Amino acid sequence: MTVKLDVSLSEIKNDLPASIVVFFVALPLCLGIALASGAPLFSGVISGIIGGIVVGLASGSRLGVSGPAAGLAVIVFDAIATLGSWEIFLCAVVLAGVFQLILGFLRAGFIAYFFPTSVITGMLAGIGVLIVLKQLPYLFGWHADFLGEEAFMQVNGENTFTAIQHAFSSMSMTAVGISVFSLAVLIIWDKYLTHKHKAFQLLQGPIVVVLMGIVISMVLAQMGTPLTREQLVSLPVMDSFDAFKAEIAFPALSEIFNINVITIALVMAAVASIETLLCVEATDKLDPEKNTTPTNRELKAQGIGNILSGLVGGLPITQVIVRSSANIAFGGKTKLSAILHGVFLLVAVMAMASLLNQIPLASLAAILVIVGYKLAKPAMFKIMYQTGWEQFIPFVTTIAVMLFTDLLSGVVAGLGMSVFFTLKHSYRNCYQFTEIVNEEEGQKIHHIVMAEEVSFFNKPSILKKLNSIPENSKVILDFTKSKSVAYDVTEMIKDYLDQASSKNISVEMKQL
Repeated sequence: MTVKLDVSLSEIKNDLPASIVVFFVALPLCLGIALASGAPLFSGVISGIIGGIVVGLASGSRLGVSGPAAGLAVIVFDAIATLGSWEIFLCAVVLAGVFQLILGFLRAGFIAYFFPTSVITGMLAGIGVLIVLKQLPYLFGWHADFLGEEAFMQVNGENTFTAIQHAFSSMSMTAVGISVFSLAVLIIWDKYLTHKHKAFQLLQGPIVVVLMGIVISMVLAQMGTPLTREQLVSLPVMDSFDAFKAEIAFPALSEIFNINVITIALVMAAVASIETLLCVEATDKLDPEKNTTPTNRELKAQGIGNILSGLVGGLPITQVIVRSSANIAFGGKTKLSAILHGVFLLVAVMAMASLLNQIPLASLAAILVIVGYKLAKPAMFKIMYQTGWEQFIPFVTTIAVMLFTDLLSGVVAGLGMSVFFTLKHSYRNCYQFTEIVNEEEGQKIHHIVMAEEVSFFNKPSILKKLNSIPENSKVILDFTKSKSVAYDVTEMIKDYLDQASSKNISVEMKQL
């Protein structure tokens, strides 16, 4: 397989600051998803590094960022328990990557083009709303779940709204102060300073917020009122290369033909591929230049990433919309941004863990709230409403179901609504009907011209029309424009021909 490493430094002035922002966002997400998955904490960082560097190099996506995904956390947690060993689970991750490679070579990426715009837009808005709701507890300084959680029902028994209520009643004024300060800096930076001077474009607001957060955290510690460990990033500290190597785990490849391993690998490959393809479509929609990502190449890139991640002790990888949208929101222009964020993750765990552990989660939550708002601006809801009910209903259905279940359930629900409207159109538009009165014989002639594609979905509509034709009439069934007629419809027409004579209805067929 040939992999194009099409990396350019032409947009480094935009990609470098965007990559730093994505790095700050990705770091706690990697740790949180690993925690929720019941996996070693460092496994999340490993998959983030590989998702950035390896998948970033192999992918054809300009702006997509890959890493561990919250949507797979429950699957991973259950899989580790089922297989009984982290090393055996890693074998399933490797095999899932192999399956994704096969899907790429089989050109299964075309599936991405079947997701309607209304559903993809709904998914983006839903993710935006979810990000804001899920970050509120961190803004208040209280939380009992992992950063990056997307599901409505949380692993700690609470849900999105009860967690906010609990956080509000247990808020830390110090954390709230950091949150308000961080949000103020981000808003002022974006609305006013960025347009004043190029320096403010190079030095992104989120970078300033994180650096100021570290300073505030250190000052509070010196004053004897430090933030609690739960209110800060918690990256494993490794003071030597040997300590880094000790965190690497290897798969039990002798179990690769275990039926449980194969089954779990198939499930992970399917879910990871669908989430990736959804993210690819969403990222391309957010791309200011509207570039199109080659989906088959993306599946191959994800497959390579998961094979390598499984081989060195990492979690399964997908392209992730939160990191990708942060990349776009803060100025990323090429795939170099995703690659650099992976490099920064690697450098961070090797040399900067102690410093990064001073970052308040409230500062990172503020950054994510801005990302969420940009994904779910009120103007988007207005635009979708103005496009009509057939676009708006799938859009809001996707959002509503996402908020109360999870991302994939929301997409499936939105897709179901889109299919409903498609079938409704197919039901109504499967033929053209004209009625002519023959003056000489006083007989009504019913001329029915069938559509180009007549599927089994059209059978009820056609049958209803045929049954409505009165006795002593003539029917012309015109299939001259039809390129495809379903077998069910053909059989129904034959039955109607047998019954028409009993009603004194003459039928003229034009091709079939």
